[in-house]
Amino acid sequence: MGQKVNPIGFRVGIMEGWKSRWYASKQDYAALLIEDFKVRRFITKHPKKPYRHAGINKIEIERTRDEVTIVMHVARPGLIIGKKGQEIEVLQSELQDLIGRRVNLKVQEVSKPEIQAQIVAEDIAEQLAKRAGFRRCMKRALEQTMEAGAKGIKVQLAGRLGGAEMARREKQIAGSIPLSTLRAKIDYGFTEAKTAQGHIGVQVWINQGMYEGTGDGDDAETGEAPKKPKRTYKR
Repeated sequence: MGQKVNPIGFRVGIMEGWKSRWYASKQDYAALLIEDFKVRRFITKHPKKPYRHAGINKIEIERTRDEVTIVMHVARPGLIIGKKGQEIEVLQSELQDLIGRRVNLKVQEVSKPEIQAQIVAEDIAEQLAKRAGFRRCMKRALEQTMEAGAKGIKVQLAGRLGGAEMARREKQIAGSIPLSTLRAKIDYGFTEAKTAQGHIGVQVWINQGMYEGTGDGDDAETGEAPKKPKRTYKR
């Protein structure tokens, strides 16, 4: 039985921060958690606007007593902001109607979308939906990510690949992916490609290097107890 852990969840609270940052009582916690889920699903699967084409990497949510701050990290912010900021105002009002609270929507541009796992996974899924060869898609993703400066990448596809009768898995790896090393900045992305033969699962792991001492946890070296007790000298 495989015992696989989400690389981002494995590092949350140690090297990574939380994507939802707020505090609530026991009575309100479940309702606010579902509200966060609804917000993320509404943006990524919008009924009218295809915001998923903007290359959404992650959505962070912060709450105060007065308002909800939503920060979107996207590769193409122009598709969300729109001409003279009209689109973002419409989305902000839609989110306010959805959750019934005041929303402050912010958009941040992702500097290197080629090394963001979620964006790479969605790009592969989009190509598979257009009937591109799966091996060519994987090879192209590996080359682009390594050229952009990543230390390593692993891509895994699962489903009826190439229209085969029986589902199977295929994976390709380039560079190093140290999943158990907490200091390693491993990004993970997952999505599904909707093809005529069925859904194909797309998983991407990208090694972005090492964390530069900016973790939410305590520094292990400074917090480590000395191996031998210090000698005490009597006078």
